[in-house]
Amino acid sequence: MYTLAVCAEMLFLDLPMDERVRRLHDAGFQAEIWDWTRHDLDALARTPAEFSSMTGYIRGSLTDEEGAAELLRTAEESIRAAERLGCPRLNLHGTGLDDKGLPVTPATGDPTGPMWITAHHTLTRLAELAESAGVVFTLENLNTAVDHPGVPFATAADTLALVQAVDRPGLRMNLDLYHAQIGEGNLIELVRKAHALHLIGEIQVADVPGRREPGTGEINYPAVARVLKEIGYEGTVAMEAWASGDSELALERFRSAFTL
Repeated sequence: MYTLAVCAEMLFLDLPMDERVRRLHDAGFQAEIWDWTRHDLDALARTPAEFSSMTGYIRGSLTDEEGAAELLRTAEESIRAAERLGCPRLNLHGTGLDDKGLPVTPATGDPTGPMWITAHHTLTRLAELAESAGVVFTLENLNTAVDHPGVPFATAADTLALVQAVDRPGLRMNLDLYHAQIGEGNLIELVRKAHALHLIGEIQVADVPGRREPGTGEINYPAVARVLKEIGYEGTVAMEAWASGDSELALERFRSAFTL
């Protein structure tokens, strides 16, 4: 069966990050973080937490040569940081990051042909870096209707197309079902398709609307869990969601939704 992980950036907000990941470890979850430069890596490494994913770059983008060069340079720094935490996956987006480690909102509109070519070339080089280092970069789909307007290569369809076109083991898709529900829906068929293509690096979840834990919105996550079992998914399912109330309750709701 799959492994459960939780984004430490979004729960136990009154605690320092090293205590947050300890809480997650004690509750039986792996931990995920965003921009690693905002955290004390030595303090995190001293915890017993097992890290599942972190942001794989500091600056840069996929859409232009200058941004791509910066993305590749900071991705190399991120690989070294991931090695300190024993973190196997480094997450990517089609745009840069703000001061909170979240994808910025550029005014790019639909990506042009040259942007697609640049993105493909950059992702191929990232995959080569990952394979040399023994890690995997994951490209995350985002929604443009609510959270990330203007971000290129945001839809699950675009993200999947890029990962499939690169076709390297060092690049996989971070299939975020919260974003996919807002942008495209048809989640179960999307999971089946991406899994059949062997392109899923990780699955992230939150409920809609509100980006809260499973069970607070419209997505039938127990049905998704049954499909994951049916298809034999053995990767990571990570909750990247704000707690609707108590963080401990959010963890239990997440565990319950994905325990069969």
